Amino acid sequence: MLSELLAILAPIVISVGAGFIWGKTGTGFPSDFISRIVMNIGSPCLIISVMAKVEVQPEVMGQVALATAFTMTAMGLFGWLLLRWMRLEIATYLPPLVFPNNGNMGLPLCLFAYGQTGLALALGSFMVMMIATFTVGLLIVANSEGGIFKRMESIAKQPVIYAMAIAVILLITDTDLPRWISNTVDLLGGIAIPLMTIALGVSLATLKIHSWKRSLLFSVIRVGGGLVLGFIVCELMGLTGVSRNVVLLQSAMPIAVFNYLLALRYGHKPEEVAAMVVVSTLVAFMGLPFLLMVIL
Repeated sequence: MLSELLAILAPIVISVGAGFIWGKTGTGFPSDFISRIVMNIGSPCLIISVMAKVEVQPEVMGQVALATAFTMTAMGLFGWLLLRWMRLEIATYLPPLVFPNNGNMGLPLCLFAYGQTGLALALGSFMVMMIATFTVGLLIVANSEGGIFKRMESIAKQPVIYAMAIAVILLITDTDLPRWISNTVDLLGGIAIPLMTIALGVSLATLKIHSWKRSLLFSVIRVGGGLVLGFIVCELMGLTGVSRNVVLLQSAMPIAVFNYLLALRYGHKPEEVAAMVVVSTLVAFMGLPFLLMVIL
């Protein structure tokens, strides 16, 4: 069991650690450029590459995506009630509770735990999170800036949306890609996960921790609460096997770094959100070995 856990967690810890050391050395890291490469080239190619090869039933993919959506909705309702009770600003604290890091951490974790099938299902969960972030997330933090049509335009510009549509068509029709296209998306898609994990490490090295107590509270709610809600949703939907475990893993991910970028962009206490990102990632890393021992 120990060797199996190491095989899953070591690649993630080492690559995140490499990024963390890079960030601490003060060496320049073009975060904006890297994120654009990942979101506009790496992730779309990864989605098409994996979906074109993996043997996953479309209805199974749909169940994982739906379970993720239900879990995020439940977390949103719980978080909204909690924040109203605590009299805290919704726009600052709700997105970190709702939107987990199921890209930078969730994708490699599901890949190493369950292979290409796990990665394919995790991509379905990742897409739900991305769509929710660029719709509900922006509605929460941006107030009325730009209007709903401006936000829809932002979504329409995301290459991952079109990549997912292509991937779904390939999955449903069981179509094989021409070899030259397959080799190309394999090559370009291969950069996504390494860059995601290294960029996560750099981000953790540069973010500062403020308000330990509040950060720890919201981190435990994000990781532990997400896991509990994911478990309840899986039970209600009757999910089993790899599908269930992928939903549980993705639901238990820490706060996504993108929440910090949103808070910084719209002026919603970015220093507090940064602290929650760091602390929740530490909480997740401490809890993952125990979760994996249970579900593997």
